[in-house]
Amino acid sequence: MPEGYASNLGKRADVLEGKLVGMKSHDCHVFMETLVPIAFRGLPERIWKPITEISLFFKELCSNTLREDTLLLMNQNIRVTSCKLEKFLPCGFFDVMEHLPVHLVQEALLGGPVQYRWMYPWERKIGKCKRFVKQKNRIEGSICEAYLANSKR
Repeated sequence: MPEGYASNLGKRADVLEGKLVGMKSHDCHVFMETLVPIAFRGLPERIWKPITEISLFFKELCSNTLREDTLLLMNQNIRVTSCKLEKFLPCGFFDVMEHLPVHLVQEALLGGPVQYRWMYPWERKIGKCKRFVKQKNRIEGSICEAYLANSKR
């Protein structure tokens, strides 16, 4: 990946516990789109393929250009992919968030490319404002003051 595109994921890996810690939302997005198919490549094909399909679904959904015919095909395929995942993942794994991709295609059809609706720029802005917090008991007031002070410049 290009320099500065995502955090150094090697620093986010805790090898002893087998966990990824301290990842920002964009890091999770990059991990899910690009690294998940590589990470699970050693699993049996019946497990690896649906995981790769869901990864490619999100990669296609977040692309710069969306075509209506492709979105309609993705809408059909995501349902099949979800059923494939249900075959080997336990029932307790599936909650509202695992059902969400079924609705994302319709949202893309209505709202256009996802980049225009990301939260990453707002998260960065709020992160900058949080650095100005002086009163730990009145965090929201400090953030508002910092925002107003910076917007006047």
